[in-house]
Amino acid sequence: MFVRFCKYLAKFLVVAALVLTLGAHWALLQTVAWTAMLANNLRMHSFSESVCRTFDGKHPCSICLAIAAAKKSESKNAFTFQTQRLEFPPLKESIALIAPSQFELLPQKNFSAESVSQKPPTPPPRGFFV
Repeated sequence: MFVRFCKYLAKFLVVAALVLTLGAHWALLQTVAWTAMLANNLRMHSFSESVCRTFDGKHPCSICLAIAAAKKSESKNAFTFQTQRLEFPPLKESIALIAPSQFELLPQKNFSAESVSQKPPTPPPRGFFV
């Protein structure tokens, strides 16, 4: 039971890490903010006007402003990856391949089916299947 719980917990943590890495948490928070804005606008305006006021960007709520500020500060702190060129010093000596002092050919083995010394019995035994 505990092992199963640990497996599910590990999977959940991996998914949560991916969501946070990809920035999906901002989309989720923005969806919550838009839903709250639409609900508040529906109290005072018609449906079409509420939808326009929610998504036009001219009437942001406090949650939308906080999300925008957090996104802006997060992008400023983004890590910039700088690549460095690898430099290898020139070799002082030239590379030479030296042949071995003794060389002998090893016998080749034949692994084909024709090299098998035992042939199957003709006709095949049928006592097992009867």
